Order: sequence, then structure tokens, then C-alpha cells
Amino acid sequence: MSRIYNFSAGPAVLPEEVLKTAADEMLDFKDSGMSVMEMSHRGKEFKEIIETAEADLRELMNIPDNYKVLFLQGGASLQFAMIPLNLMIQNKKADYIHTGQWTKKAISEAKKYGTVNVIATSEADNYTYIPEPDPASFSKDADYFYIASNNTIYGTRYTDIPDTGDVPLVADMSSNILSEPVDVKKFGVIFAGAQKNIGPAGLTIVIIRDDLIGKAPDNTPSMLNYATHANAGSMYNTPPCYAIYIAGLVFKWIKGKGGMETIKKNNIEKAQILYDYIDSSALFKSPVKKKDRSLMNVPFVCGDKELDAKFIEEASKLGLKSLKGHRTVGGMRASIYNAMPLSGVKTLVAFMQEFEKNNT
Repeated sequence: MSRIYNFSAGPAVLPEEVLKTAADEMLDFKDSGMSVMEMSHRGKEFKEIIETAEADLRELMNIPDNYKVLFLQGGASLQFAMIPLNLMIQNKKADYIHTGQWTKKAISEAKKYGTVNVIATSEADNYTYIPEPDPASFSKDADYFYIASNNTIYGTRYTDIPDTGDVPLVADMSSNILSEPVDVKKFGVIFAGAQKNIGPAGLTIVIIRDDLIGKAPDNTPSMLNYATHANAGSMYNTPPCYAIYIAGLVFKWIKGKGGMETIKKNNIEKAQILYDYIDSSALFKSPVKKKDRSLMNVPFVCGDKELDAKFIEEASKLGLKSLKGHRTVGGMRASIYNAMPLSGVKTLVAFMQEFEKNNT
């Protein structure tokens, strides 16, 4: 069977070059006589894999020396608890901007450890835009300020990062990390589940400023303390070795494409082709405010549930897979992460044009 165009929100499409390299090295990684899946995480081969992956990520994102890069497990969902456990310490207070299901879960976890101020939300409009908070509402004594930089389900993204002054800014970048350049210095913590733009599920990357490590109470479980992992070089326990290996291959792939500026250019081109067609269409509509549209996740609807279902079924038969929208939005969603080729977006738009012609 030939490769499909996989528009899944995650686990998501990976670069074919990466998959082919992994296949070639499956039984014998660089003449080691074993697979990466088999080797000790304490051995020299894996040490080189994880150190190279970190160095390449640092280069791609221009991560300053006073930030640690941690390769963890538990998904972004575990970070919803680790963030307040480690940071909501001094004043037991944090500001959150609520933009969807994932910030809702993060807020619920944080409330277990202190006071959460939801200073802005787009919930009343089903999260179809990024709210612009009033800086006067920011808590000057907050332990941190929390956002989700891209909202996978609702197709929104921050185009303007809030200026939080001396309050550390924490960002869940699970669905848009490495999609465009980011000024890491604006953030205290960046975290991301790997299964969208980095690699397979099972790996979570945390980029954290040094001064935010070591604040957790003494009774914090060791595995939930950032200091544990920072001091052990992400080797306190067996890390997700194979996922780190694949992530390292993806970092190499991005570098080979020309780095973050080239990746951003490619992503803008793909998204623009899809949004331009949707905006010109008499059948399909985007529910998202134009200013806040995601480059990674594009929801769209016909406005008729039966027609939406027909579209998804017919698209699937043509190898355009995983286009069903999230239940809270309905319709369709095309996730067009870094590894989605331009040809995939063009094929999708061609099908949308044909479908519109046949159903209007």
C-alpha cells in the first residue's frame, strides 16, 4: 500500500526521510550490532544520541546556556501538574489565559496547589480566537503566567506573546513547537509533547530556565521534581530512548531543510493555500478569527453534519486520512505539521474543490 496523507492531530505525520533512516538502522545502529530499542541508556551509543539531539535542538531554537533541556515522559498532561508543583511556591498564585480544552485541564490541576486567576478566556465563543488580556489584570505577585501557544482542537495560535515582565511565562507548545522561530528568552518554561512536530508519542520536552529549578517542596515526588531530571541529565530513570532517537533524526531533518526560517516559510505557504481556498469557498467555512489562525491545525466545516460526514468518508477513500474534527468543534480538521508535504495540502484543496462542485 502506498503512503497516505495523514492529517491526524497527533500522533502525527513524520518525515519520510526520518522513517527510512530509522528503518535502515532498526537492526543495526551505526555498526553497534543492535537496535536503539535494545541498547542501554547508559552506554556510549545512546549517550551520543541524546547529547546530539539536545545540541541540535539548542541550535534550532537558539536556546540560551542558562536553560536546561529535559527529555521526560508523561506527556504534556503530566506537565499540567509538574508546573504548579515546581513553580507555584512563593505566593501560591498563577495567572492563566484559558483558550481551550488543554488549558482547562491545566487550570484544573493548578487549582490543587494554589490560586488560579483566569485573566482572559474565549470560552463563550467556543475558543475561536485568542483573547487579548488587559495587562492591568496581571498579578504582579504571580509565581508564573501560563498560556497554550497553539490550540490543536480549535485551530488558534498566539501571534503576540504576552509581556509578563518579571513573572515567568510558561507555554504549552505541544502542537506548534519548531513550526516557526521562538524567542526562548521570553519564557521561563516551554514544554511540548513530541507526538505532533517532533517524534512518536512517549517523549515530552521541557525547556526550563535555571533559576526556576530547585524550588519544589521537599515532599515533592522525585520523578515530579525538575531538579531531579536536570541534575541527572534526563537519566534519573530509563528515558524514552527510541522516541529521543527519532526526535534527534527530526532535528537533523529540520536542519537539513534550512532551519527554522525555512520551516516557517513552508508552513505559511501550506496554511495560506488552505485558508485562501476556505475563505473563497461557498461551502466550507473557517470558525477561527483570521488574526489568530493556527499554521498547524486548520478546522473547517460545511455547516451540515451529514455533508461533513460524507466529506470525511470520501476523503478517506482517496487517502486523505484523519480529517474528522474534534467533537467540540465538529466538521473537519487538517493538521498540517512540519512533515506534511506541500503536495498533501494541494491534494486536499483539489478534493475540496471537487467536493464543493458536486455538492452545491
